Amino acid sequence: MKAAYYKELKGYKRIKVGQLPKPEIEREDEVLIRIKAFSLNHLDVWVMEGKYPMEIPLPHIFASDGSGVVEKVGSSVKHLKEGDRVVIFSGISCGICERCISGKDNECDKFRPLGTVESGVSAEYVKVPGVNVFKIPKGLSFEEASCIPITYITSWHSLVSRARIKQGETVLIHGGTSGVGTALIQIAKLYNGTVITTVGDDWKEEKVRELGADFVINYGKEDFLLKVKEYTEGKLCDIVVDHIGAQTFPKSIQCAKRGGRVITFGSTTGAEATVNLRQIFGKNLTIHGIYMGTKGEFLELMKLFPEKLKPVIDSVYSLEQVQKAYEKLLSRQFFGKIVVRID
Repeated sequence: MKAAYYKELKGYKRIKVGQLPKPEIEREDEVLIRIKAFSLNHLDVWVMEGKYPMEIPLPHIFASDGSGVVEKVGSSVKHLKEGDRVVIFSGISCGICERCISGKDNECDKFRPLGTVESGVSAEYVKVPGVNVFKIPKGLSFEEASCIPITYITSWHSLVSRARIKQGETVLIHGGTSGVGTALIQIAKLYNGTVITTVGDDWKEEKVRELGADFVINYGKEDFLLKVKEYTEGKLCDIVVDHIGAQTFPKSIQCAKRGGRVITFGSTTGAEATVNLRQIFGKNLTIHGIYMGTKGEFLELMKLFPEKLKPVIDSVYSLEQVQKAYEKLLSRQFFGKIVVRID
């Protein structure tokens, strides 16, 4: 089968496109899927740069979020049949521990994204557990469906399950033009939230306003803490979502009001952040560390596509252009998700 892969953990420039053996399902609970599209995540880059805290088998087929058509199903898989249009939930867990059985599979000790320990979706075929495969809602393309898994489940788990967003709350979302930023804005607006978001370029401001952002801060020109105080008339934010890391997290804490909730699930500017503990206990803050979400939440979330939620796609590349796709991801000059189509 045709696949994009790498033989050493030295970044996206080492990605090759060639032929690798086609996987075959070996267990009765597995599904073989012909991949039609996959979307990019910064996680992919961390893995291919050797920064992921698990041993990565080489050569490695990468990427976590994919959609396609069911090619073959194991004998115990009853909710799918050959030819179904499907999207893959990216979180792999053991399925039998106390956490998994209680519906908290993202807290399983063996939980990891597809495309790390196992082969990912940057190939014509992938095999995955049947419980991780969901039918694509009507009205979504393969490209759009491939944008949902990590991006939307992380956003939903952050705002709805953990922060327990209420109607009309004020939410600060960093990086509003990223894939996860666009998902967070959409979900916050489902709850009639007042959305404040940050961007790094002038051309992105109108884009996030069109998506629903009420206030936009260009962090390259303005101090986001001062602007948050201005926009909220000193009341600050009910929820702050920071997936940037060390560069922004100390001030993100200051943007949360008393009793507020702070969400963290990314560290693109570094993982070592200095915070003032008095800002945390003095304001009675709750800080939520987020690692994707659960299959149950994903099933709930999928009901909202495409009427209430709609993936935002920046650009689509062919498999042969996969290096250019990651180059664009790292340039930060995009709005929404970057997708690779496999014809």
